[in-house]
Amino acid sequence: MFISCKKLWLGAAALVAIAGIVACGGSGQPSAASPSTPTAPSATNQSAASKPTETAPTADQTGGFDGARAYEHVAKLVSFGPRPPASEGIRRSQDYIISQLKNFGCEIDQDDFHASTPKGDVQMKNIIAKAPGTGQGIILLLTHYDTLSSVENFVGAEDSASSTGLMIEMARQLCGKKGPNSVWIAFLDGEEAFVNWNQDNDHTYGSRELAARMALSGDLKRVRAVILADMIGQYNLSIQRQSDSPKWLNDLVWKTAARLGYKDIFVSQETQTSDDHDPFLERGVPALDIIDLNDYISAGYWHTAQDTLDKVSPRSVAIVGHVILESVDELQKKFH
Repeated sequence: MFISCKKLWLGAAALVAIAGIVACGGSGQPSAASPSTPTAPSATNQSAASKPTETAPTADQTGGFDGARAYEHVAKLVSFGPRPPASEGIRRSQDYIISQLKNFGCEIDQDDFHASTPKGDVQMKNIIAKAPGTGQGIILLLTHYDTLSSVENFVGAEDSASSTGLMIEMARQLCGKKGPNSVWIAFLDGEEAFVNWNQDNDHTYGSRELAARMALSGDLKRVRAVILADMIGQYNLSIQRQSDSPKWLNDLVWKTAARLGYKDIFVSQETQTSDDHDPFLERGVPALDIIDLNDYISAGYWHTAQDTLDKVSPRSVAIVGHVILESVDELQKKFH
């Protein structure tokens, strides 16, 4: 038994746990049968109103990854308000991401493209930061930075500001380094569905664009591994292995997390999540999604106006950033 809304496969036990909390409508949002959702705080006052109850470990405790700085990026993105494709909020986000990447000295590739959606032709933009390597290989990191358009006042603090803030800090860490493989960090537009995730490929527009573009250029065959981060900042984080991802890549990340002392967060259970890594898996590229979707659904926050900054823990962002940063080092060693 499974349920598929936007990007989720759940076993029967998990379904029992969430049955009374969320029901999926055709647009990937709670149906009319779900409890009504209070209006979210305005975008302009969320940063001031939301004080996290957990703090990030200091950077020297997380391999140099600065979780507090990453959280500041999360808060900044949330302050722009809703960020659906082609909106004022996403344009402000694009300007912010690009300005930060320039400050870090990253090589930046901007791909402006048009996507055919159930709502018509929509302008989108992928932003790729590139840290050069000494060899031909590429380690590809992904996040999406758009938000769902079908829920009013949806600012997407966990989905997708948490992972985007993390990847901005990741770029600060990596753009000045040169390893055996290049590291590309892609900020993807258009992950969310406009109408229905389960029909007409109404999802992952930016990821599909990037995978196709890299296939045409020949860069795709140089990709050694893809690591996607999505929904990684919530409290009581519990990240499960992805059953459709290569075992060796799951093992590499989970062994790294265990070595760093995070076995309670990177747990041994498995799940399968449809997300921005899928277009790469479909093309035979090893890809892994680091995500805790199940718990956010169970809490009742997923794809609601309650996905606000107070739901994001700087500690969770720091821990996942630490694991990804160290996993990149492990991939560099593996493919040197």
